[in-house]
Amino acid sequence: MKVRKAVILAAGFGTRVLPATKSMPKEMLTIVDKPAIQYIVEEVSKAGIKDILIVISRGKTVVEDHFDRSPDLERQLLASKKDDSYNEVVKIPQLARIQFVRQQEMKGTGDAVMAARSFVGDEPFVVLYGDDVIIGDDPATAQVCRAYEEYGKGSVAIKEVSTELVMKYSSLKVQLKKDNVYDVSDMIEKPKPEQIFSNFAILGRCVLPPSIFDILEKLPAGANGEYQLTDAMKQLAVTEGMTGVDFTGVRYDMGNKLGILKAIVEVGLKHPEIGEGFREYLKEITSAL
Repeated sequence: MKVRKAVILAAGFGTRVLPATKSMPKEMLTIVDKPAIQYIVEEVSKAGIKDILIVISRGKTVVEDHFDRSPDLERQLLASKKDDSYNEVVKIPQLARIQFVRQQEMKGTGDAVMAARSFVGDEPFVVLYGDDVIIGDDPATAQVCRAYEEYGKGSVAIKEVSTELVMKYSSLKVQLKKDNVYDVSDMIEKPKPEQIFSNFAILGRCVLPPSIFDILEKLPAGANGEYQLTDAMKQLAVTEGMTGVDFTGVRYDMGNKLGILKAIVEVGLKHPEIGEGFREYLKEITSAL
């Protein structure tokens, strides 16, 4: 079955990048000249998915505003003959059909996904984390969707990471299937060293069957009373199996200060407007290090 819907989780506090996120959602932190969440929506759109639900929380209406029309600004840009800026602004709400829902309480990623149940209905859907930007020629969303459509199982975007990061993310029990595709038979959220299956972790993208909602509905609360999507996917992996895709593309953790800086530098170097000047600036300052 073709994947036609996407759910972007954008309700978190962003505590790792305070104080910037005290009044600004982490999803709106910019990489050069676009907020992180726009890169994610563009990725979904490039993958051919046009129906998107963004799960937000109190204080994040600026995310809704960003994907809405701004007629006054548009008229001003046209009057000032700033055609390039006008084109950039008007294309944002045209990327996809975007809806929003609020997660009433911060009760984990599983609870956030449950807020999307009526939007999803009885279809498979892709889940994206609002602070994980992945940039590449082949959208990571498209890669996991192709795996789901080929094998008929839930699929996750995976990468081998350091043991330190595995203990912060998740660990997957995997077996190579072919090329960059793996069978996933178990997983654990934030494992202790003795619980690590492998150094493969889920990074920001997964395609799930609608049956995930029945699992989430019965899922017991975990640490801090939260319901984690990984715990539900573990049940899916054990009972039905899942597919892991060692995706192509560069991933930036926008919930991490160093990740934000890396994204700005690497994207900035390729930016058609400022890339050349930025490169010269970096050469100048790095010569003194």
